Amino acid sequence: MKPATQLPTWSVVVPLASWALLLVALTGHLAALGWLFQAMVVAGLIGGILAAVFHAEVVAHRIGEPYGTLVLALSVTSIEVALIVSLMIAGGEAASGLARDAVFASVMIILNGMVGICLLSGGRRHGEQSFGLYGVSATLATIAAISVLTLVLPNYTSTRAGPYYSDSQLAFIALTSLVLYGTFVMVQTVKHRDYFLPAEAATDEAAHAPPPPNKTAIGSAVLLLVCLVSVVLWAKILSPALEAGVSYIGAPQTLVGVLIAAVVLLPESIAAYQAARANRLQTSLNLALGSALAGIGLTIPAVAAVSLITGTRLTLGIDEKSTVLLVLSLIVASLSLGTGRTTVMQGTVHLVIFAVYLFTVIVP
Repeated sequence: MKPATQLPTWSVVVPLASWALLLVALTGHLAALGWLFQAMVVAGLIGGILAAVFHAEVVAHRIGEPYGTLVLALSVTSIEVALIVSLMIAGGEAASGLARDAVFASVMIILNGMVGICLLSGGRRHGEQSFGLYGVSATLATIAAISVLTLVLPNYTSTRAGPYYSDSQLAFIALTSLVLYGTFVMVQTVKHRDYFLPAEAATDEAAHAPPPPNKTAIGSAVLLLVCLVSVVLWAKILSPALEAGVSYIGAPQTLVGVLIAAVVLLPESIAAYQAARANRLQTSLNLALGSALAGIGLTIPAVAAVSLITGTRLTLGIDEKSTVLLVLSLIVASLSLGTGRTTVMQGTVHLVIFAVYLFTVIVP
């Protein structure tokens, strides 16, 4: 993408049209249209995702790496956290496992699905790709620590029988998650920013194009937020249809959470895929792994605060099958991204694990 001095007309019209349709849909007047309404929901969702990807690239090109990828990750995660917290407050005790399911689904989608597609597509097009090992290693270490502390350890504590933490344990884990994520952001943006800077390919015109002016970048930043909020709300509107479809095929309702998480992560997934195809694997991994880390590091403290304030019990521990898949994913990610070079082989391995994860969600 070569940013222009002015935003293309479609990148402004599409988010506004998506929001106009969204406001009408939220009134409930379009539900009687049946399948036509669902088609409108999908159209609004796709429009919001494509516009979000475009505006994220404009903002990233203006402020440079790794700030650009951090902006997209924090934007999507903050809106996702707000959605989860609102659903938890509305659902009460019945929604105690919502945050756990959403976080685990996001981690598996990113570590295996998103990373796998990026490595496979980049490897097919460019053969062998390289990236900065220090930044990716730091990210993976932080993801592994927060994932195990929040999703696995609750099953083995004795103060309160798992899969729950006691109030003091939950507060402490929430604090450690914030410390780990805050330290990572400081390392990524200040202390060791060079670890996360991509070695741009000489043939990548977008990477070397002049950055857009401040006015254009600010406009894109506002429209990016508008698009991401619409994507999350469209996903919420689409969820009843997904639940009905999942029930119709006889699959567990857990699949609905996976599908919603996949929809919310689509803007980051497309941006990461495009970066890998452009031989900018460092940027692609910054987006993918940064999204996983932000998803855990921000969601867990937020839902922990809601749980402690409202007195609602928060279910965090995952089951044995999920624990095996999580540990396997962390080990494979550490090995496949442990040399600084990747091929289609690593991408294939990640996608196979992702396929196993999806299959065991449908056929547990």
